[in-house]
Amino acid sequence: MDSWDALKRECADCRRCELGSTRTNLVFGVGNENADVMFIGEGPGEQEDRKGEPFVGPAGQLLDTMLEIIDLDRTKVYIANIVKCRPPRNRDPLPDEQMACIGWLQRQIELVNPRILVFLGRIAATAFIRADFRITKEHGQWYNVLGRPAMALYHPSALLRDPSKRPETFVDLKQLQQEIRKLS
Repeated sequence: MDSWDALKRECADCRRCELGSTRTNLVFGVGNENADVMFIGEGPGEQEDRKGEPFVGPAGQLLDTMLEIIDLDRTKVYIANIVKCRPPRNRDPLPDEQMACIGWLQRQIELVNPRILVFLGRIAATAFIRADFRITKEHGQWYNVLGRPAMALYHPSALLRDPSKRPETFVDLKQLQQEIRKLS
C-alpha cells in the first residue's frame, strides 16, 4: 500500500511526458485525504502551476462556491486532476499526457478511498466514465466507476465561460448532496 509521502515524492520526480519539464510546480492534490467525496478535474492552469494547488484561480473560486451550496468545503473533500503539470497555454491535456499521469491519480483514489467520485468536465469524464461521454447530455447522471457512484459536472471554467449552464449545474449539485446524505 502506498503512503501519501511516498506517492508525492515519486510524482514530483516524474518526467514521463513533456509537461514535467515545463511546470513551475507539481499540482498534486489538496483536501481531506480520507474524504467521502473526491473531485477530479483535467489539469492545472496558470494559477495552479504557480501555487502548486488545484483549483485556485477563478475556476477554483467558483468550485468553492459550488461546494458551499451543498454544505461542503475543501476540508471535507479531496480535489485532484488527471495531469499533475500544466499543459501549455491551458490547452486540454493530450491523450499521451493523460496516460502518463493517470496512474498517479489512480493511486490517489486508492489512498483516499472516496465513496463518491465527481468528475469536473468532459476530459475527466471521458477518462473514467466512457470515451464518448457527452458532458452536455450526460452531466448529473450517476454511473458506477471503480465500484463507486460517480457523476460528472460541468467544469467550473466552462461555467465561467457560459453562465447559462449554472442552473442545471445547481440541480446536479443538489443531486450530489442527496447522494452524500445517503452516506450518513
